[in-house]
Amino acid sequence: MRTLSDMGRFQQRRRIVIALLIGLMVFALLFVRAVGQDNAFHEYVEVFGLSFIVLAIVGRMWCTLYIGGRKSAEIVRYGPYSVSRNPLYVFSTIGAAGIGAMTGSVTITLGFAVLCYFAFLVVIRAEEGYLEKTFGESYRTYLAEVPRFFPRFSLFSDRAELTVKPDRIYRTLFDGLVFFIAYPFFEFVEYLQGVHILPVLLRLY
Repeated sequence: MRTLSDMGRFQQRRRIVIALLIGLMVFALLFVRAVGQDNAFHEYVEVFGLSFIVLAIVGRMWCTLYIGGRKSAEIVRYGPYSVSRNPLYVFSTIGAAGIGAMTGSVTITLGFAVLCYFAFLVVIRAEEGYLEKTFGESYRTYLAEVPRFFPRFSLFSDRAELTVKPDRIYRTLFDGLVFFIAYPFFEFVEYLQGVHILPVLLRLY
């Protein structure tokens, strides 16, 4: 029988996997440049990326209102968890796409989103095994009725009142603000590439 510490290990594994993945992608992007960085399309992609990052931060906080501290104690299936079993990961994937979009490249934007999705999928499957053994039939019903990742908005339901843990909200907010570092970082990378301090090994649209 799996214990509460198993969920903690799953979550720690998730953090390590995502940190390594983002680290490798950022390192690779030091030597990649978007095609046509001086045109309007490049700027539009960056603007959409900023919008994705804002959506990710707000969405992650919305999810934390409902799930903060409850994931191992009960099955939460209202609010964002009524349309997707893993909305926190959905918004994190949107945030990863936003980071990629800060390069001005559609290819990198999609690449970040896809890689993040598959990384989360590994963690999700491990968590599902734990939750099914912990909650049994009630969780299997949740599995059957609510999609694993991509939201089905027609299922949305909510509660009139919530019990909120402020420390969880603050932690999620501060974690999400890290997404904003992407903009000045990639602008600095573009500058270093422009003055030929960093070599450009690949150009992507």
